[in-house]
Amino acid sequence: MPWNLWNATLEDTENKRQCILIIIGTREDGTKELVAVLDGYRESKLSWMELLSSLKERGLSQGPKLAIGDGALGFWAALREAYPDCEEQRCWVHKTANILDNMPKSVQPRAKDKIHDIYLAPTREQAFTAYHSFLSLYDKKFPKACECLTKDKETLFAFYDFPAEHWVHIRTTNPIESTFAAVRLRTEKTKGCGTRLATLTMIFKLTHETQKTWHKMKGYRLIPQVLKGVPFVNGELPEGEERVA
Repeated sequence: MPWNLWNATLEDTENKRQCILIIIGTREDGTKELVAVLDGYRESKLSWMELLSSLKERGLSQGPKLAIGDGALGFWAALREAYPDCEEQRCWVHKTANILDNMPKSVQPRAKDKIHDIYLAPTREQAFTAYHSFLSLYDKKFPKACECLTKDKETLFAFYDFPAEHWVHIRTTNPIESTFAAVRLRTEKTKGCGTRLATLTMIFKLTHETQKTWHKMKGYRLIPQVLKGVPFVNGELPEGEERVA
């Protein structure tokens, strides 16, 4: 059973609304695995619901503990219906890019450092301090950038409730995005590569082959404790709870 899920999309370069919906999960032993691939529409709840429903049909009746993704509204709407108890974590890499898109290039390097201060903080409290510092510094001059940050506040800091060893994996969708660099390259070179089935088959085979090179999650021995619902505070176990070696 996957304890967490990353989602990503491969967009059709000619039709930006159409894409390939992809989910990767992590097993209890820390291994990452391709969970699902389907064509659909990025912002469509129905498309994502079809994908998540297929997971239930294949045996994932007990939902994952955490899902990581960008701001695709369709995915989150479908997730809340399919697995209402699953925690949500917005990808900080996507969020950073979206914030900086609303700022002039001259201030982007400093603003990026300020954003790093937020999600690389060792505790949620320190992250909130850096968060408010960013808003105080930029809200008057760049309100759209600050609005982009504040609108997902509740789902940007979920990772603090999970083991600190896992943070490097679960703060962003990098584990899935880096995997699909090769897939994107191949799909761009094979425009009009055939039927819908041929395209899905090609992407599945490429991803399945790449899967052989994936590394286990750091701190994977803590995953059973996460699955049991053991609470973590700022990445640490509460006093009296033994950390699994």
